[in-house]
Amino acid sequence: MNALQFSATGDLAALRLVDIPTPVPAAGDVLVQIKAAGLNPSDVKNVLGRFPYTTLPRIPGRDFAGVVVQGPQALLGQEVWGTGRDLGFFADGSHAQYLTVSAQGVARKPAQLSFAQAASLGVPYTTAWDALERSGVGSGTRLLVIGANGAVGRAALALGKIRGAQVLAAVRRADQVEALQAEGYTAIALAEPDALGAQVHGVFEGGAEVIFDTTGFWLPAAVAGLAPFGRIAIIAAPADGHVQLPALALYRKGGSVVGINSLLYNCEQCAVMLAQFGRFFDEGTLPLPTGLREVALADGVACYDAVNRGSADKFILLP
Repeated sequence: MNALQFSATGDLAALRLVDIPTPVPAAGDVLVQIKAAGLNPSDVKNVLGRFPYTTLPRIPGRDFAGVVVQGPQALLGQEVWGTGRDLGFFADGSHAQYLTVSAQGVARKPAQLSFAQAASLGVPYTTAWDALERSGVGSGTRLLVIGANGAVGRAALALGKIRGAQVLAAVRRADQVEALQAEGYTAIALAEPDALGAQVHGVFEGGAEVIFDTTGFWLPAAVAGLAPFGRIAIIAAPADGHVQLPALALYRKGGSVVGINSLLYNCEQCAVMLAQFGRFFDEGTLPLPTGLREVALADGVACYDAVNRGSADKFILLP
C-alpha cells in the first residue's frame, strides 16, 4: 500500500511516500480502507520531533474516515470514522491506504457527512467536545470562545449552541466578527488584554461562566471576564509554556483552570465522543464542514510543508 512515512524527526524532508505491505489486523482489530484522512498541525509537529515519545518508523495521521474491510462480521462494510492519541505516535496512522485499529476504536460515520468531511473533524471536534464537557457547559451557560475562527473554536461554537449555551465569540479582526454575526453568533473583536474583562461583562452580565481560550495567549486577561466559580479551559500556551496568572483575582472568584489535551484519549475513548456528537450531523443541528482542500495522498508531503509555513487550509488526503 502507499503511505506517508518518516524514519527520523526534526525535518519534513524525512517524510516520504513509500510502498509498504498492507497491515494485517490482529484479533479484536479492524482493517480500514482509508477513504479520506485529515491533516492537523499536530501531525506536522510530530514529524518535526515535538513529541519525543513517538516511535519510529511511523506513518503519521490521526483523523480518518473509511470502510471496514476486515474484522468482526458486524463491522464489515461499515463506513466509519475515528481519531486518537495512538495513531501516528505509538501506532501507524491514517496517512495511508489502510489502517489497523481496535474494533472499539471506530464509530459509525454519520450518513450526512462525506468521507472528506468526516475526516476533517476528529481532532477539532473531540477537543472542543472535551473542553465543553469537562468545563460543565450546558443549557444557559454563558460561554466565551476566544479564537473562535480556528478549527477548534468553530467546533466549540457549534457544540456550545447545540448544548443550549449562550455563546459569545471573540476574534481578532473586524471581518471575522462580521462573518460570525452573519451566521447568527454574538461576536466581539479582541482589543488589548486589559479591555477583555469589560468587553465580556458588556455582553454577559456577571461575566462568562466558561471561557475557552483556544489560542494560548489570553488566560491571564480572561480572569477579569470570569463569573464567580467560573472555569477557563485552555488547549495551548506560549512557546516557553509559562504565563503570569493573576492568582489573587482567580481565587477570589472561586475560578478554576481546566487543561484540555486531546492526546490523553485513545481511539476507543475518542470513538465514544464521536458517537455522542456525530448524531447531531444527521439530525441537521451541526453544520457540515465546507472549504476543505482535497489532495491526493501522493501530494501529501507538499501539504505538510504548506501547513508548516502557516497555511490555514484544511487539507484532506485522499489515498
